[in-house]
This record gives sequence, structure tokens and C-alpha cells, in this order.
Amino acid sequence: MNFTLLKEVINLLENFDSENKNEAYPSTLKGFTAWIADRETNSVHTTNEEAEWEGKENGRTPESAIATSLVRLNRYAKTYSKSAIADSDFTTQEDFIYLINLKAFGAMTKMELIKKNIHDKPVGILIINRLIKQGWVQQTDSTVDKRTKVIEITEEGKSALEAQMNKIRQATHIVSGNLTHSEKMDLIRILNKLDHFHSPIFSRHIETKDLIETVYKEYSFQKN
Repeated sequence: MNFTLLKEVINLLENFDSENKNEAYPSTLKGFTAWIADRETNSVHTTNEEAEWEGKENGRTPESAIATSLVRLNRYAKTYSKSAIADSDFTTQEDFIYLINLKAFGAMTKMELIKKNIHDKPVGILIINRLIKQGWVQQTDSTVDKRTKVIEITEEGKSALEAQMNKIRQATHIVSGNLTHSEKMDLIRILNKLDHFHSPIFSRHIETKDLIETVYKEYSFQKN
């Protein structure tokens, strides 16, 4: 056995545990390997490779630029999604996103479906009820707990989804813009890292008025 390699792996695990106190990466093999990949990627870039953004010369922070870009990109994506469902029976983009999740991941409870889409319960229930009324999803008793209802996509739902899938795929291609394959892979890793950070926070359903203060204190945000 190569004990030198074993020591290096153990050292990496210790560093991972130490640097991952905020759980930006899941404490799994996938999380560990993603952390290593990010370390290697970061080591390639030099400190001179500074990005440019609007307002930088006036002291605008990179965090501000990131937040603004995410908001703008979300609006662009929503606009393309609206175009993809124009002249169809879909009311909103959330309708087909709910159906896509049910088709991809199978039957689940209402709350599981709502949480997967990061919606508040009242909003999610409205969407699910709309899909039930359309005949695109149906409720059945859970085989685990008869008191619980599970939601699953119907054949009519699959047909409605398939009828729009070509336009939906076109919309997703447009959203990716002119990124190269390598850039897409980098972006996926970065977005996954952000999602792994925010997901456990939002699953706690912290009161809106307390959200920023709670997260800021718990994660001890400091300037880099």
C-alpha cells in the first residue's frame, strides 16, 4: 500500500472538513471530489486574472455584480420560457417545470414537489391544483403512509409536456448562449456550489424578516 498517498488523502479530508464548516459542499464523496476539483481549478488561475464588471471602477463589489447578473439572467430565462409555452395550454413556466420534475423523478408528495421547486406552500398548491384540473397530474394514496397523498404525472401530462419539449429545449439552448462546452461545465460546477450553499438555508423556512441577519451571523461573512 502506498502510505504516502494515503497520508495525502487523509490530509485532504482534514482540510475539506476544516474548510467546509459552512457546508458549501455536501459531506459525501461527490462533495469531496467537487471540492478537490474546485481547488485544482482555482490553482490554475492567477491573482492577476481579475474579471471586469460595470461599476467596478467606482467601488462596486463583485458580490453586487454577481447578484445583479443572476437576477437579470433569471429574467432572460423566464422570457424565453414564456415564448416556449406561448399558444399552448400551459399557464406559466412553473407548470411545465413541475411536470418535468415529476417525469424525471417520479411520484412524490405535494411538499416534496413544492420544495424541489423552491416555492412557498400556497404558491405550490395553486400550481399543483391547476395541473390536477388540467388532468396532467393525479393524486394517489402513498404506499408508505395512507394518510399522505402523492402526486404523479398522467399520460395526458406527458403528452402535453412532449408537445412543447422541442420549444423548451430550444429555450434552454438559447439561455446557455455562446458558452463553450468547457465554460458550461465550469458554470454548472459554480451554480451547484451556490445551490448547495443556499438549499439548506431555505429548507429551514426562516422568517423573511430574520433571514438576512440569521444567515449573515451564522456564516460569518467577511471580506476576502
